[in-house]
Amino acid sequence: MIQYREIKADELCRELFDDFIRRQNVTKCWRRENDEWVIRDDPFIDDWTEEEYMELVSLLKRTIDRGGFVYGAFFKGSLKGFVSVEAGVFCREQGYLDLSSIHVSEDMRGRGIGKVLFQAAGAWAKENGARKLYISAHSAVESQAFYKAMGCVEAQVYQKEHVEREPYDCQLECVL
Repeated sequence: MIQYREIKADELCRELFDDFIRRQNVTKCWRRENDEWVIRDDPFIDDWTEEEYMELVSLLKRTIDRGGFVYGAFFKGSLKGFVSVEAGVFCREQGYLDLSSIHVSEDMRGRGIGKVLFQAAGAWAKENGARKLYISAHSAVESQAFYKAMGCVEAQVYQKEHVEREPYDCQLECVL
């Protein structure tokens, strides 16, 4: 049985991710060309290096330290999914809170974990003053299908920092 709970800052360390498999075999991605969204072949394997795991730990700790939300899915005591939402509404007219990460371990995908994590993030964001979640989302067709199923649409306002950091991401929003 999968257990869901908030993750505390003092739990965050590289070892928490020992049984987490980031791997995503991407074949097709959404791309914006001439103001149209199209699907293009763009095969690659997305995975995290040890450096990226360490950076992730640091970023999640910062999220918590700044009053944000980090929530995990655990199976047999091992972390198998997590989501994070940053504190502080931005783009006042939209009422965005930033869903800064959502990931499910490769060995546990397709079991509804992502949906539970996304819903928990939305509930927390709404309780903390958001009208919408903002997501700079992986452009893989499978990732985008998940976000669409969660009710996400293209963001009305793009956050410049996200676009500059990940120019191939799809900028999305979800009304809460």
